[in-house]
Amino acid sequence: MGNCFANSGVDNKIHKNITSTTYNQHNTTSSAGVEDERSTVGAKIAAVEKERGGERAVGKIVTPNLKMFTLDELKSATRNFRPDTVLGEGGFGRVFKGWIDEKTFKPAKVGVGIPVAVKKSNADSLQGLQEWQSEVKFLGKFSHPNLVKLLGYCWEENQFLLVYECMQKGSLESHLFRSPEPLSWEIRLKIAIGAAKGLAFLHTSEKSVIYRDFKSSNILLDGDFNAKLSDFGLAKLGPVNGRSHVTTRIMGTYGYAAPEYMATGHLYVKSDVYGFGVVLLEMLTGLIALDPNRPTHEMNLVEFTKSSLSDKKKLKKIMDQRLEKNYPLTSAFLIAQVILKCLESDPKNRPSMEQVLETLEKAQTIKVKTKVKKSRSSVHQKTKSPNEHNWSL
Repeated sequence: MGNCFANSGVDNKIHKNITSTTYNQHNTTSSAGVEDERSTVGAKIAAVEKERGGERAVGKIVTPNLKMFTLDELKSATRNFRPDTVLGEGGFGRVFKGWIDEKTFKPAKVGVGIPVAVKKSNADSLQGLQEWQSEVKFLGKFSHPNLVKLLGYCWEENQFLLVYECMQKGSLESHLFRSPEPLSWEIRLKIAIGAAKGLAFLHTSEKSVIYRDFKSSNILLDGDFNAKLSDFGLAKLGPVNGRSHVTTRIMGTYGYAAPEYMATGHLYVKSDVYGFGVVLLEMLTGLIALDPNRPTHEMNLVEFTKSSLSDKKKLKKIMDQRLEKNYPLTSAFLIAQVILKCLESDPKNRPSMEQVLETLEKAQTIKVKTKVKKSRSSVHQKTKSPNEHNWSL
């Protein structure tokens, strides 16, 4: 089975201080007889965020109902966090694969029940605590087919953990840059559309949410290559009272973070759109956003390829060679134009994610033209004399 939860091997995260906030919650252990408890943290969040009445794109805001796992339960589910169960590692800590009963969420033997991804914090990590809070706050209340599902959490013995549904195919990043099997053009578009739906849902929810760390390693794939956004550790509520942006500490990932945010700390909803454009560019070219191993002028993917996106001939030269030209150039060029709009330096000039989604769905309808081999009879007809053709006129 593939990775349930994957993270980048090389993480170019930006960390310039973070504001400290904590929950007024102490170590809590769930009783053995309680199987479906409502989380204390979730209840606090629910008091602040009332459930939204309508739905958009099958997504909705729900009353948090997360399982409060004990540390012993998660140790049992992951075989005491054995090294061979590690799926990935990032700034927060490590992610382990575990098994739980589908109905009771109690620990289960390997191969029995359902697989889960357990994210375990580094000890005494302030960053980890804050990202843990953010994950519970946002994933605990959102329900959407293109957002990874948070099943529960644990805060015990100075450690904080999160338990997610397992994503069998791992991350988009691993498929684009490390897998020997290239993703087909159709699968790439399917993934892009799914990720766009998830981001559009966040941006248009009752209180818009800025994802802030959109990148290929945070797009996870299930067994059918359906895309789901993961890792909400840096997510922020969008601007209110008519404001265009929120001002915050600069955090994110080099190569994906929008230039206005990097320069000023001003975070717009459309700062996410810039990151989406970078990921689309990765999907077209098969190259990662920032690679110090490439020649200096090619190190930054956006700077290196941007001038080629407005010309079809130049675009063909930067397309992922592993696609072996098995893609409709008209569709690729349409997406290239969307990328250029997403990468506009002024966030006001970038499209909304709903507009991006609409264009991607249009690009999906453009199919590869199949080359029809000419039969001998058709070749023979071409060689007939003019008189032979005239009789049927």
